[in-house]
Amino acid sequence: MSHPADAAIEESGQLRGVEADADPGHAGAGAGAGALEGTDPGEGLAAGAEGEPTLVRTVEALLFLSSDPLGVPELADAAEAGEGAVRAALAVLAEQYAPGRRGITLRELAGGWTLASDPSTEQAARRLFSRPRAATLSPAQAETLAIVAYLQPVSRPEIARIRGVSADSATASLLDRGLIEEAGQSQFGAVVYRTTAQFLKLFGLRSLEELPDIARWDPTPEEQAELRERLLRAGEARGAPGGAG
Repeated sequence: MSHPADAAIEESGQLRGVEADADPGHAGAGAGAGALEGTDPGEGLAAGAEGEPTLVRTVEALLFLSSDPLGVPELADAAEAGEGAVRAALAVLAEQYAPGRRGITLRELAGGWTLASDPSTEQAARRLFSRPRAATLSPAQAETLAIVAYLQPVSRPEIARIRGVSADSATASLLDRGLIEEAGQSQFGAVVYRTTAQFLKLFGLRSLEELPDIARWDPTPEEQAELRERLLRAGEARGAPGGAG
């Protein structure tokens, strides 16, 4: 049975716009705004509820979400808008993100547009991403973490009985990573564990109440029967002459 904690968090540790080689001047930072010169910032833009054109916010969001530069045709297709209106939206963003105004700049790269960190933030960014990053969870750690998350507070012997194997190594690793912590002792004297605030942060939860309903992963009797038949057929196929050895 799969658990929601089995999906490890992927951590990119990459800041868009920070060059690998520390170019002192970062020539080209904010460059490309000249390509928008002569574009009327208000051309083809419908104002939203708060006065700022809706398309400007949409283009800004698309640039933020994309790890690669986006060309005007791509932006126009995603936003379902004309290319002229997209260029006008980019002109507005170029003004808002002009170099030196914010920590983010609008840059034209590889024939497209992207949001990048301002060159003045490079050293701070390098310090941030030079920190050790947590490795992904192993299957044993993910299983153990799922058990703790749904049954907490729970002891190691209880975890071992559920998994069918020792939980000592996985529990120790989760403790070291700050995903679980000791929460007292059971009536039998065993240490019990619970998840931490770091666990909530890692999985994007505001509270344990947002954990997915475990019933979603419980097979129905029909699903159990189907799975059993599939396993039996697979076993027969392996035992048949010429079957997989």
